[in-house]
Amino acid sequence: MAKSCESECKKLHESRERPGQLAQILVRKSPIERREIREKYMAMYGEDLSNLLQKSTRGEAGVLSSVGGALWLWMLEPIEFDAVVAREALDQQSSETNYRALVEMFVGRKSSHVVMIKQAYLKRFRRQLDQDIGCIEPPHPFKKILVALVASHKAHHADVSQHIAKCDARRLYQTGEGRPGAIDEAVVLEILSKRSIPQLNLTFSSYKHIYGHDYTKSLKNGNYGEFEDALKVVVKCIYNPPKYYAQTLYGSIKGLTKDKGDLARVMMSRSEVDMDEIQRAFRKKYGMEMSEAMCERESNIPSGDYRDFLVALATKTQTIASALS
Repeated sequence: MAKSCESECKKLHESRERPGQLAQILVRKSPIERREIREKYMAMYGEDLSNLLQKSTRGEAGVLSSVGGALWLWMLEPIEFDAVVAREALDQQSSETNYRALVEMFVGRKSSHVVMIKQAYLKRFRRQLDQDIGCIEPPHPFKKILVALVASHKAHHADVSQHIAKCDARRLYQTGEGRPGAIDEAVVLEILSKRSIPQLNLTFSSYKHIYGHDYTKSLKNGNYGEFEDALKVVVKCIYNPPKYYAQTLYGSIKGLTKDKGDLARVMMSRSEVDMDEIQRAFRKKYGMEMSEAMCERESNIPSGDYRDFLVALATKTQTIASALS
């Protein structure tokens, strides 16, 4: 890798003012390869490649809505990436709080990873992530759920229990669709704060087994409000991540969501996690490859370097997904 790494660093240096060419070189690199390139570039040119890319994003509203901003985050270590995404999600000066980005982080990362995200967040921004979440204004139902999820990473046990899952499923039913009126928020928040994500996944699976339908179906009552709407998003993310992310990506591609950065954020955060499963879920639900949807005339992504980068990310795992489906 040493010789090819040096050669690629020379190409990157020559293309440093052309984000599209940088993207072509970097998009298919693994986290280890990106780290090696970053270190080699520093040794050769005395500048952090990630910082170089960050400079190209200054003045932009939302770093994830441009190829320069996306590449900057792509070159960060995974922990750094999550810390920056968390800060941008909480930065209300640019827009309203991006609750989905925060939920995806606390649902989709292991507790050991979450601890390191908090450390990276403190080091980079001199702020406590938990405190920033607790200070979200104005109050929102998503905030209650996020606080519970933050607590769950501190309090849960590593092992999962079928017995606890069945008991929690029954409690959710008894304080939800099993009685008139809105669901009991206190019970839901207690369960979310005391159980691990794998344990919660098993609980929602048990709910479907016992009552014959997904827990989210019970949250579609017309009399329910914002808390139930927020809870439905969280449950979907916990119970069936590939389907949740496929729907999120489709909504972003078609311009159905407010946050223009959803697409790049999800593509990069799940790239080395479960993108092959997301690709299969996307194809099953929408009858096409994700890269095809991005390039359709109805797509909300204008042609250019940014779309080329996203398409390359999508096709990075497309072949694997097709082979496994």
